[in-house]
Amino acid sequence: MEKEIFKDLLAQNKLSCSYAFNKVNAENVSKSLNENTASVGFIYRHVGETMLQFGYFFGIPSAIQNTTMGKQDEGQGKDIEVSKKLIEEGFKLLEEIIESTPSSGWSEIVETPFFGALSKTRLFSHVLYHNSYHAGQIGLAIKRGQ
Repeated sequence: MEKEIFKDLLAQNKLSCSYAFNKVNAENVSKSLNENTASVGFIYRHVGETMLQFGYFFGIPSAIQNTTMGKQDEGQGKDIEVSKKLIEEGFKLLEEIIESTPSSGWSEIVETPFFGALSKTRLFSHVLYHNSYHAGQIGLAIKRGQ
C-alpha cells in the first residue's frame, strides 16, 4: 500500500511541477524576479541536482556535481537541455527509491545536514515540497520576471 501512496504523491508532484517546468525555454531561462534572485535556468537546474543528490540518503549516491546548492547564480542553468535531463533523471531516481524501499524502510531515521535526524518518509516529502516550491518560483519569474 505504501508504494502506491508514494507513487501517487510523486505522480502529482510531477504533474503540478510540469506546468512551470514545461515553460522553461531559451527566451526565459535568464529571467528572474529581480536582480537579487536566481534565474529561471538556475532554479530549474537546482531542482534536478537536488533530486539526484537526495538519493544519497537512500544509499544511492550521485555522480552529479553540485553547481547550485549554496551557490550564487553565475549562469549554471543556461543549458536547458542539460537541466531538463537532470530533472528527468531526478524523477526516475525518486521512482527507483519508491520501488526499492521496503515498507519498513520509510520509518528509518537518516541524519541530514539541513534538518537533523528525520524519517525517510519526511525526507521524501520534503523533496516533493522542494520541487513544488521552486516550480512556483520558476512560474512567477517567467510570468513577472525581468
